[in-house]
Amino acid sequence: MNRVVTQQVEATHGAARATTITTARGRIPTPCFMPVGTRATVRTLDTSDLESLGPRVVLANTYHLMMRPGAASVAAAGGLHRFMGVGDPGLHLLTDSGGYQVFSLSPRVDDDGVTFRSTYDGDEHRLTPEGAVAVQRDLGADIQMVLDVCPPLPSSPGVLRTAVERTAAWAARARSAHERLPLASPQALFGIVQGGVDPVLRAESAERTVAIGFDGYGIGGLSVGEPRHEMLPALAAALGHLPGDQPRYLMGVGDPRGIIESVALGVDLFDSVLPTRLGRHGTVLTHQGRLNLRNRAFATDDAPLDPDCGCGVCTRYSRRYLRHLLSVGEPTCRRLVTLHNVYWVLELVAELRQSLLNGTFEEIRRARSAPWA
Repeated sequence: MNRVVTQQVEATHGAARATTITTARGRIPTPCFMPVGTRATVRTLDTSDLESLGPRVVLANTYHLMMRPGAASVAAAGGLHRFMGVGDPGLHLLTDSGGYQVFSLSPRVDDDGVTFRSTYDGDEHRLTPEGAVAVQRDLGADIQMVLDVCPPLPSSPGVLRTAVERTAAWAARARSAHERLPLASPQALFGIVQGGVDPVLRAESAERTVAIGFDGYGIGGLSVGEPRHEMLPALAAALGHLPGDQPRYLMGVGDPRGIIESVALGVDLFDSVLPTRLGRHGTVLTHQGRLNLRNRAFATDDAPLDPDCGCGVCTRYSRRYLRHLLSVGEPTCRRLVTLHNVYWVLELVAELRQSLLNGTFEEIRRARSAPWA
């Protein structure tokens, strides 16, 4: 496989690393958090909000976009960047394969693919490894993910074994399909490692995925409800068998402690709906921990959401005002707290990166982890 992604490691501390990933679109400094724009938008935010926040990658959801408005419609609009009105030429869009959503729908799974019913209209659909590649090609993503099998938690050893086997077989088919499809512009393809919380299966899945060869590697099926003391050893087992000169992407992790500990193990990329989901419900990420705006004490509090935050929300609005908006059901509150939460997580990973570059990682790791222990 001819790689369309390169990665330069700039600083390390143990397994933790600061790198720059280079794609056909531009550069991605890591560690990097990717906000989730499920239906081609980060909920309550618009594209200009994203451009002001400055993430280098935003994730879009293949399942939802293939259902509505359809991959052909997005392609006819010129691909996701034009469809979303992206003006920042360096903003990357990553699409998942749709597998996680499909496997939450109790589908029929066989060795060839998966059959499921749409949550939109109940119609039956079929998704295969080759089909997932074609859909993401039409969406115009900069980075697309292979279709994998994401087993539920908990799963028996037999279910995990089947998931690892099918994920490996589907990954090989996806790579072959990706190489055959004509592309208007280079699209990276990432493989995915499965294996539940079994370190042995995680190591095996990583080795088999690397043997196929991809532009980068996702670790899926973690942060789905398992305790951290089970997640981290499984993650470490997978990372130990992934190349040091290619991107490592932990899928679905966005809690501050999870990000910090995963960076320490050598993860480069993260995505999660957590910061935006919390924001819509009035829960704020701060340097002191979570803050629930519904707390009555904030009705007379003129402090910003987080006194240590430099975002536009914290420099302008008080807790008193934002709690008022929340209590009367004003949608503006959801947008403002979401803006703050996304900014806050982006600043967290930027601080972790800088600490790796200047040799203060352990100090920053301890200080930023403490409120989330």
